[in-house]
Amino acid sequence: MDRRSIGIVERYPAQIIVPIVDIFSLLIAGMLAYFIRFQTFNLHDRYWLALVVMALLVLLINTNRGGYIRWRIVNFSTLLLNLGIVWIAVAILISSIIYFAHASGEYSRLWIGYTLFLSFIIAATLRVSAQLLLKYARKIGKAKRPVFLIGPSLQIVHVGKGMRDAPFEGYYIAGIERLRDKPDALFYERLIKRVIESGAREVWICVPLEMGGLVRSIFYELRYHTAEVRFIPDFEGMQLLNHRMSEVAGHLAVDLSVSPLDGVNRIVKRMEDLILGTLISILILPVCLVIALVIKLTSPGPVLFKQYRTGANGKFFKVYKFRTMYVHQEPDGWVTQASPGDERVTPVGAFLRKSSLDELPQFYNVLQGRMSIVGPRPHALAHNDYYKDIVESYMKRHKVKPGITGWAQVNGHRGGTDTIEKMEKRVAHDLWYIDSWTLGLDLRIIFLTVVKGFFHKNAY
Repeated sequence: MDRRSIGIVERYPAQIIVPIVDIFSLLIAGMLAYFIRFQTFNLHDRYWLALVVMALLVLLINTNRGGYIRWRIVNFSTLLLNLGIVWIAVAILISSIIYFAHASGEYSRLWIGYTLFLSFIIAATLRVSAQLLLKYARKIGKAKRPVFLIGPSLQIVHVGKGMRDAPFEGYYIAGIERLRDKPDALFYERLIKRVIESGAREVWICVPLEMGGLVRSIFYELRYHTAEVRFIPDFEGMQLLNHRMSEVAGHLAVDLSVSPLDGVNRIVKRMEDLILGTLISILILPVCLVIALVIKLTSPGPVLFKQYRTGANGKFFKVYKFRTMYVHQEPDGWVTQASPGDERVTPVGAFLRKSSLDELPQFYNVLQGRMSIVGPRPHALAHNDYYKDIVESYMKRHKVKPGITGWAQVNGHRGGTDTIEKMEKRVAHDLWYIDSWTLGLDLRIIFLTVVKGFFHKNAY
């Protein structure tokens, strides 16, 4: 590996370059906006002051949200969403500052709008361009960071495969040291020598949890070496959910199973549900009125079917559906899934279930805040009691709000779950969705739900 191919990234890290890019974007955008508004590039002093304040706010908010850390390996949709949130926050703050300073008459609102819009476009374009260039450079073997791996053979192979599968992250293996027996003084002496000779910039200690005691010893022996040291624990056999490192009560914690829908993400998800849920509710209202009338005229009983389901964090709520069966009684705690040709299903109900139109009242659950448009489908309480002891991590589905549609549904896992394998596949898709959530993924699932249609062979 050519050392010069590593140097540029090491000498000019993103934590230094990207803040400069943001300041540059605001200055250029501010001057362009001033020319558009006043036909001159000679900015008045108060406009320079506003640009300085906006630049400071962008740097402060981006730093606080981790916007200058590892942005190079974030997918484009997440990158643009995070950047958009920062710029919206700056717009709100700068407008509030001007308002409370009673300086509204001193600044052009059009200039502020143009400045923020143009600076966002410039900053986003430069970030995406930098990502594409870095990915290309790393793909051809440039701008990579050498790593020395320490651990049992199985873990080293696993980590090495992950590095090969993600070449755009910019790591390559400079050397390895396999752990076979209990390390002794000769082992540590050989290890330090090999790390130095490899020229590695990072040392990754890759061991399973039961070998965690070795981490401290290896870390101690590396105390005189300048390479960055990372501990990569192996969680084989554990179903993790949005695992990450965090700090709680002043202590470093490894989060094994937490929800990604927290903080700003929770607000984004709720805004998505409110905006799209309101628009869709208005559009489907005539359809719902027609369905309600047909149900009332064709079979005795209520229009809506109400049943308790498990919501976010295990809280119960009433889910609403159009009634598709004749009114009947079942033993307490027992739910019989519908089957092909089920005599309990009304003729109108059969069509509603096949087309999924019976789910439309759940948009009211969305507006209530008890469901989301996209999320794991809520199962009957009896099914939860049955499957929670059979399917590993089944109850982790309830870390987020249940949805009207979901990743499992657009991938064909909907309808009855008459076998354990079917439920396992549905749960696996639900957990992948929770672990991988982004606004872009939600919009993709909604799009696929519309494109693939509501009818499905498994719905009856």
